[in-house]
Amino acid sequence: MTQPVEDARKIGRIISEKRKADGLTQARLAALSGVGVRFVGELERGKPTARLDKLFKVLDGLGLYLDVKKRGE
Repeated sequence: MTQPVEDARKIGRIISEKRKADGLTQARLAALSGVGVRFVGELERGKPTARLDKLFKVLDGLGLYLDVKKRGE
């Protein structure tokens, strides 16, 4: 799944969609990722000041990773 991410809301939608597709609640994802339920909710709502270290924990919990590329590649 390759999707361009332009802002925090987009990454939040991607995380929310993957969590739901995996049949996880926010609480279960939080437990798997070692973060709080509040953080998962804020992340899914696109909070622009989300901590990157916690973002990477959530991505890892979902089996996702972040791949940064130059535009047009």
